Amino acid sequence: MEAYTGFAEVYDTFMDNVPYEKWAEYVVGLLKKYGIEDGLVLDLGCGTGSLTELLAAKGYDMTGVDFSEEMLEIAMEKKRQSGYDILYLLQDMREFELYGTMRAVVSICDSMNYLMSEEELEAFRNFPDELTVYRGVNQLSQKNVRAFSWTLSPEVAERFANRFQTDDRIIYRANINKKDVFAYFAGGEAEIIVNPSKLKKVTAL
Repeated sequence: MEAYTGFAEVYDTFMDNVPYEKWAEYVVGLLKKYGIEDGLVLDLGCGTGSLTELLAAKGYDMTGVDFSEEMLEIAMEKKRQSGYDILYLLQDMREFELYGTMRAVVSICDSMNYLMSEEELEAFRNFPDELTVYRGVNQLSQKNVRAFSWTLSPEVAERFANRFQTDDRIIYRANINKKDVFAYFAGGEAEIIVNPSKLKKVTAL
């Protein structure tokens, strides 16, 4: 990412007021709340690896993803000094591939600011205060109705429900306030990332 080229070497100096230890304690508390006391955890937008290192010290098998080669070089130096077995990957956080299933994904500080393109951000700004969203599921994914990922397109939801050509496919419709939307991705799926606990009027069509 060009924004961090040249800035990476002074990034930690400018971020020295960030209470990473408290962030780590908070994140670990959340992970344990959901029964994740060890295993693979992804730090998405890991930067120079400050939080990644702290979570590795807590016993998690850490992977860090960032799109800045310069930031990852510093993260790798921290890894060499600490000796933690952390896997760092140079990838775009919007489109990344992993080598296994993670038990959890964490992302702190300003990483979320890089999710949407300028065009998607402009579209997001023009959304109404309340949106209608859709999600297509089948028996395998029916327990995940209140999930993060929905779509603005009923056609896309139907396509997802039909992926496995089973007879148990269901399309759900729900309402969500704009303030409870985390991100919007245009593409071919019109995907919208929401706070699942804030979904309203979840109805099977």
